[in-house]
Amino acid sequence: MGMLQTMRWFGPNDPVSLMDIRQAGCTGVVTALHQIPVGDLWTVEAINERKQLVEAGNQQYSPLDWAVVESLPVHEDIKKGRPTRAGYIENYKQSIRNLAACGINTVCYNFMPVLDWSRTNLNYEMPDGSRALRFVWEDFAIFDLCILKRPGAEIDYEPEIIKSAHQKFSRMTTDQVTELSNIVLLGLPGSEEAFTLDTFQGLLNEYASIGDAELRQNLYYFIQQVAPVAQEAGVNLCIHPDDPPYPLLGLPRVVSTEADLAQLMAASDVTANGITFCTGSLGIRPDNDLPAMIRRFGERIHFIHLRTTKREEAETSARLSNFHEADHLAGDVDMYAVVKEIVLEQKRRAKAGVGETTIPMRPDHGHQMLDDLHKKTYPGYSAIGRLRGLAELRGLEMGIERSL
Repeated sequence: MGMLQTMRWFGPNDPVSLMDIRQAGCTGVVTALHQIPVGDLWTVEAINERKQLVEAGNQQYSPLDWAVVESLPVHEDIKKGRPTRAGYIENYKQSIRNLAACGINTVCYNFMPVLDWSRTNLNYEMPDGSRALRFVWEDFAIFDLCILKRPGAEIDYEPEIIKSAHQKFSRMTTDQVTELSNIVLLGLPGSEEAFTLDTFQGLLNEYASIGDAELRQNLYYFIQQVAPVAQEAGVNLCIHPDDPPYPLLGLPRVVSTEADLAQLMAASDVTANGITFCTGSLGIRPDNDLPAMIRRFGERIHFIHLRTTKREEAETSARLSNFHEADHLAGDVDMYAVVKEIVLEQKRRAKAGVGETTIPMRPDHGHQMLDDLHKKTYPGYSAIGRLRGLAELRGLEMGIERSL
């Protein structure tokens, strides 16, 4: 009755193949129609085309199924609460219905303005020589203050961070500045496209009148419109937390804490309004008690990302810690306690006869290691690092199951 083991696949151009995912021992694939512009309708034909790709080898090899959509993106006009959101919300509703008609019933999404997940280093060398993703506040401040030169950015950083950022920027080469800009301006996961400085500030300006309260209101309006449709169609929606779970670039972040999730769950009190429980994103904040959150929101957890981050001691007295992606069983997340609560939640569902008793899970953000060090892969999504993480998590879950 263990978790449904999956891996993310970015489509036919992903250097990690479906056969790689199959050989990792997964039975589920997490994918999306990245080729469709954000806000456009996902047709039954397009969904079935992707589904057939996933299932193409099932007659000859171990079966794979399209288990989770990650992501069905939310258009920026919905996040901004513009009048045009009505059309995009209708498209979203119909896309949910079309996914249900194709037998896909778990849909992950996020509500982060402008940027998706943010990092400042995609090749941070670990003690064993593997490479990880890293976020350093000083480097992010360099981009914000010295490269983008966002008006009013100084109020978002402590004086020592501002000072050190300017000092470090003065020593950077042109190539280093370009590399940092490209990393921060990466687009959606799975995309080769990135924003440009020329357009990025304009996108930020469009949020000038949208603060924390307004973004929450727009999120709750959205979920109140789409969750009943999902409930009726038998689809579970699950929001991904902010990554990192702090405001960035003057933009609010409203899915970062237990209180944020509680408010969102209350905004539409149906089971279809659920959570992607990402231990890496939520675990960045020391005030998030992850096992307790699983106990509180258990019935609303429809998808799980298992990874852990390690908070670092800052070189300055900054309030916010730098962090990097740690090994799956290391870092600041008590993975044993987290997986135990997930196992108990699945047992509770089985006993009650309510909900999915095998929650889909994927190992997230593996290190680039071994032969993958010589390949071009999507940041955090190389094959071998995720395989290592999945193997460790699989063993941990089995040990917990047997002990119970």
